[in-house]
Amino acid sequence: MVLSDHKKKILAACYLGASGFLLLFFASRSSFLYPCNDWNDANSYFSVGKALFNGKMPYRDVFDQKGMYLYFLYGLAYLVSHTTFAGVFVLEGILAAFDLFGICRILMLYVKRETALVLSSLVLAVIVSSRSFYWGGSAEEICFPFLVWGLYLSLDYFKNRYPGQAMGAFRVFLGGLLAGMVANIKFTVLGFFFAWMMCVFFSFLVRKDLAGGIKACFVFLAGMALPFLPWVIYFAVNHGLYEWYWGYVYINVFVYSNLNEEGPGLMERIYTLSKLLYWLIRDNIIYFIFIIPGMIWVIMGKNKRLLERFLPLALSFFLFLGIYIGGSELPYYALPLAVFTVFGFALAGRIWEWAVKSKSGFRGMLPVAAFCSAALGILIIWTNSMNIPYRLEKKEDMFLYQFKEIVEETPDPTLLNISCLDAGLYTVCDIVPTCRWFQTQTLATDIVEKEQERYIREGQTDYVLARDFYPEVIWERYELAAQAPWYMGDLEFTYYLFRRKDL
Repeated sequence: MVLSDHKKKILAACYLGASGFLLLFFASRSSFLYPCNDWNDANSYFSVGKALFNGKMPYRDVFDQKGMYLYFLYGLAYLVSHTTFAGVFVLEGILAAFDLFGICRILMLYVKRETALVLSSLVLAVIVSSRSFYWGGSAEEICFPFLVWGLYLSLDYFKNRYPGQAMGAFRVFLGGLLAGMVANIKFTVLGFFFAWMMCVFFSFLVRKDLAGGIKACFVFLAGMALPFLPWVIYFAVNHGLYEWYWGYVYINVFVYSNLNEEGPGLMERIYTLSKLLYWLIRDNIIYFIFIIPGMIWVIMGKNKRLLERFLPLALSFFLFLGIYIGGSELPYYALPLAVFTVFGFALAGRIWEWAVKSKSGFRGMLPVAAFCSAALGILIIWTNSMNIPYRLEKKEDMFLYQFKEIVEETPDPTLLNISCLDAGLYTVCDIVPTCRWFQTQTLATDIVEKEQERYIREGQTDYVLARDFYPEVIWERYELAAQAPWYMGDLEFTYYLFRRKDL
């Protein structure tokens, strides 16, 4: 039976959507394959999202320093399940589907549709099995589809329309819209869109249209402003505009990073960033073995115009710079760089099509090839993801569920998490944080410690969860209810659960 193009597109979309969920089922600890996702950062986002949907204002009533769309999406996930990450897994699966739609569109710029469809799952599998994917549910993962589609919009223009046509206002506006979403999730990733608009502006200059370039910049900014509007209204109505600025911009720029300090000189910073890039490549070699040859190919290949060559270089350079110029470095920060993995697979697809040019390629065996691609993607994750061994954990052996039984002896319990980010007890017990500093932040300020000691001295919460360390003042109002070990790789921590004496 011969299918129409419309039906083929529907089947392709269904395949990509199902592949996204399937790959994330194995790669993310949010999925049902794992007992729980006890990553501190993800639980922190979940707690703030939960607080948002329970009438509390982020930054003012509960503090964390990421962007509002991250908390909003996690809040939606909370509505799916109050005590598990089932909703987060659904969110990750939907975003992975959009990743795959965009990846397939990018590949189709270089290879046939059938080849692109087969390779798309492998691109995502390589990315989510890397060390930078971490445990699943990171802000970087939430940003990823916006980067993928931003990459597609720019590549499509410079490959197929430039310089004969100027980039249309609608496409520029879409680029700004994507940038605005990223700005309201984790703005360190915005370096990508700075380079994106810079290259677009240069394209107008090449066409000797300075006025058009300036107009495009304003259109881009208009698109970027749109995602801010709901939050401007929200914080304005709740008299919290300053708290929004202070919690998201000031804290990240002047407290969390070292940009306000007298940092290293230019040459020393270049050396430090170069060394960091070297270690990032080593730690995430699974996708850099595709990025490096792919980038060389798209930059140095034949029959390319200067801006088409410059684009991927600018996007990758400013993305890297935006993420790491502040001096902070954690494994999952590198995930946005994986967006360029698609170039390596585009190169592999071109080589494949050249090798089989006298044959039919994937025609006639596309369903089998697509199935094998998804299966191979699962195998890549199974053999490379650091999360796979944790599928064997049992809930009854985890301190979270041991402590949960104690906490739930108290009706409507309240909790304070000290000495670390949110360990997940808020999540498994379905507790909405009642303190602004509901967890211990890694900020270069003593305000967190002082405020948390005040909460403890005043006995503001029924329970206090501490990791390794706790203030002596805790013994005035609380007693030790339980303690248990927790392991992260070679590291071992001890969690302590304190209960207020008058309960």
